[in-house]
Amino acid sequence: MSRPQKRPELNERAQHLLKVLVERYIYEGQPVGSRALSRDAGLNLSPATIRNVMADLEDLGLITAPHTSAGRMPTVSGYRLFVDTLLTIKPLQQEVVQQFRREMGPLHDPEEIVETASRLLADVTHMAGLVSLPRVETVTFRMIEFLPLSEQRILVILVTNEREVQNRIISPARRFSPAELTAAANYLNAVYAGKDLNAIRTSLLQELQSTREQMNQEALHAAEIADLALGSREARKRKPFVLAGETNLMDFDELASMERLRGLFAAFRQKEDLVHLLDRCLESTGVKIYIGEESGYRALDQCSLVTASYGIDEQTIGVLGVIGPTRMEYERVIPLVDLTAKMLSAALNQKALTPS
Repeated sequence: MSRPQKRPELNERAQHLLKVLVERYIYEGQPVGSRALSRDAGLNLSPATIRNVMADLEDLGLITAPHTSAGRMPTVSGYRLFVDTLLTIKPLQQEVVQQFRREMGPLHDPEEIVETASRLLADVTHMAGLVSLPRVETVTFRMIEFLPLSEQRILVILVTNEREVQNRIISPARRFSPAELTAAANYLNAVYAGKDLNAIRTSLLQELQSTREQMNQEALHAAEIADLALGSREARKRKPFVLAGETNLMDFDELASMERLRGLFAAFRQKEDLVHLLDRCLESTGVKIYIGEESGYRALDQCSLVTASYGIDEQTIGVLGVIGPTRMEYERVIPLVDLTAKMLSAALNQKALTPS
């Protein structure tokens, strides 16, 4: 995790040369030599002067020479200084903005909105996009409605926490008549409105298993349908985040070794470390950036994570972001993550206001 630390004092020339070096390294992925730096910097400086400045930057821990190469590359501290003070944010291309609006705007299911946001982040950045799912401690049941469809399928409309609406289709083992569905919905709404959703399903299943013979037909139907209708939501709650584009990371040389990929993919599968990291991001507003070992997790030592929070009714409920190499194009990724968070919030708020 990034910690406040004393920032090296650099004069304007050193800052400019560091900025050029980082930008060139991000673009090419190769250590930058003094000759290339002199050519790109646009300053009337001798090669000796450039080498002296680079030596000073190396002494300050901002750049390093990998192996025996004469070129230099930024360290985590160099990236941090670059991101915090030297970065020039690029405006997003209107085509990208329109693409996000076009693909996220018409969606109605909250989970589909989240999955689309993750996929778009991965597609546009060519890195890994992830979105944490809202972590609600208590889900309060408000109302449920069952609408019969064809071929024994039933549309479930579930309202929770005042305004959150979930639509899903279930396929019970037998056919329920419209009258049976109406009676089951009326029973659930009358008996369980205002109660915790998890507790409702647990209670119904216990009754179904232990007192099936004594249950009236209305309650029996309600328990059978609720097992499907409410159970699918619980399965989704156990998934902490949606991840897309993880294989994009194989295209970056610094991440492409089998050992490093194994560590990354293991972290994606096990989830705990990423969940803890995303939880830390929930605590701050705006865009949050972890560079290399700042995350505190070894699997991410060669990666950066750029995140922003999203929410409903000005309440933060989740985090989204991009995982890529430390030499990612921060000037492009940062505004993209910020835009996606705002669009996801807008889409979820609009969904919350639309009960049908």
